[in-house]
Amino acid sequence: MNKFQSFQEFLTTQSVQVPIWNFIFNLILATLLGYLLSIIYIKYGTSLSNRRTFAKNFVLLSMTTMLIISIVKSSLALSLGLVGALSIVRFRAAIKEPEELSYLFLTIAIGLGLGADQRLITIAAFIIIVTIIWLRNIFYKTEENQNLHITITSHNPGKIELDKIIEILKRYCSSVNLKRFDDIKDMLEASFLVEYDSIEQLNHCKSELRTLNDSVKITFLDNKSIG
Repeated sequence: MNKFQSFQEFLTTQSVQVPIWNFIFNLILATLLGYLLSIIYIKYGTSLSNRRTFAKNFVLLSMTTMLIISIVKSSLALSLGLVGALSIVRFRAAIKEPEELSYLFLTIAIGLGLGADQRLITIAAFIIIVTIIWLRNIFYKTEENQNLHITITSHNPGKIELDKIIEILKRYCSSVNLKRFDDIKDMLEASFLVEYDSIEQLNHCKSELRTLNDSVKITFLDNKSIG
């Protein structure tokens, strides 16, 4: 019984009051870093998904993570409660590309660092990582000339084959690069990074792709303006 009482006293004495102005400053800093990261992701990201929509989550995620860590670090009891809560809650975010996961981890790391009141380390790490992203964008431009993302989806019955899609794309595109390919029982989905020299080529390619099957769905995502 004495051991149980000692453990209870240990839990109650671990609670520490978080300074309100220090918390507000860290929260503002988390907002700023999350916003800057969203701008960097939109400009330098290579994901095929809508980067602008995905980046809107960075600010909220960094602030939420910082809030949780700020509260939890002040009490061992709350820390143990958080472990139990996370074992019940299941997060099922649709992460399709590794780059999205990398930016989410960086956003969470910002919240963790500021929530633990490690401002200097967090800001220094953020600057170094952003600098590396910027340098990588300068020195690695292997896809500089490719100016359009195209996603082609086909459903059963009469699902078309990948080689037929590539054959048509090569006929009208000066450059074709397969980025993603999903082939399941009821659907085929292929994403390409391509280059069109003119709008006429794009229109001819789109028309010929539609002749393959009535179920074909074509989505274009502009990477940079078409010449």
